[in-house]
Amino acid sequence: MMLIPTHHFRDIERKPEYLQPEKCVPPPYPGPVGTMWFIRDGCGIACAIVTWFLVLYAEFVVLFVMLIPSRDYVYSIINGIVFNLLAFLALASHCRAMLTDPGAVPKGNATKEFIESLQLKPGQVVYKCPKCCSIKPDRAHHCSVCKRCIRKMDHHCPWVNNCVGENNQKYFVLFTMYIALISLHALIMVGFHFLHCFEEDWTKCSSFSPPTTVILLILLCFEGLLFLIFTSVMFGTQVHSICTDETGIERLKRKNQPRQHTGSWQSVKETFGGNFSLNWFNPFSRPCQPEIPSDKDLVRQVASLSDTDYTETPEEQSEETKDEDSVEVIDE
Repeated sequence: MMLIPTHHFRDIERKPEYLQPEKCVPPPYPGPVGTMWFIRDGCGIACAIVTWFLVLYAEFVVLFVMLIPSRDYVYSIINGIVFNLLAFLALASHCRAMLTDPGAVPKGNATKEFIESLQLKPGQVVYKCPKCCSIKPDRAHHCSVCKRCIRKMDHHCPWVNNCVGENNQKYFVLFTMYIALISLHALIMVGFHFLHCFEEDWTKCSSFSPPTTVILLILLCFEGLLFLIFTSVMFGTQVHSICTDETGIERLKRKNQPRQHTGSWQSVKETFGGNFSLNWFNPFSRPCQPEIPSDKDLVRQVASLSDTDYTETPEEQSEETKDEDSVEVIDE
């Protein structure tokens, strides 16, 4: 018997009157495999553009303020190659995280005919999302921005204009890692450049005027420090979520009763695509493709709602009703 995560019990309704399966529109014909995924959200698109602008600004300052004017050609070539490689990998990871389907559940499959075809037995339930009219597999959550239910949804990130789910979490982790690395690299080069300019004549350490050079370097230093802290924290939380096999949403909803976890190393291999190799750090290699849930996987077994010791306060009840699921329950 498969047990349901305890936080789902608060969402069960015996008579879900507000969701009428007969009014659900059947799902459209599935598109070709590999169809590009893009969320048309103004805030997310603006954040993605700002992300690219900040990386390109760092690229401009590193190349034209610090490396090209330098007389140490070996220093310039080595640091230029390293920084540009990391910046390329960061932007490639950003594109993959933004344009990859994070694990969207088929929309509109909670039709009356489909639910009847599942032939639910006593004690079996299916969860239906009233917002996108879909039957939700275990560990799927609805995103109000993407307007879809996402499998293993961790959170919606405006900086990549997409949800972070089971299909694109690898790319998001790589994006945060590479941004943290180029931020650290830029800060180190800014520090060395300031020391060099203090020892030498300011007019000789850059092709720009001294005031312009100082302003550009200070802005880069502020940007690098800010993004180093932010992306390092995000990278740490994502690695922790992968190792514990618990998404951010599940961690927020978790109560005293723990959910069954898979092995941490197995979860890491599934996220990054098999055994450890250089492909783990390659944004162009795919993670392990999860199995598409079959119709049987949509049906969950529950013995009794009274089997749980879960209690909630009125504040939690009002909060949960904002994003509740309806459930088809077959009683004994």
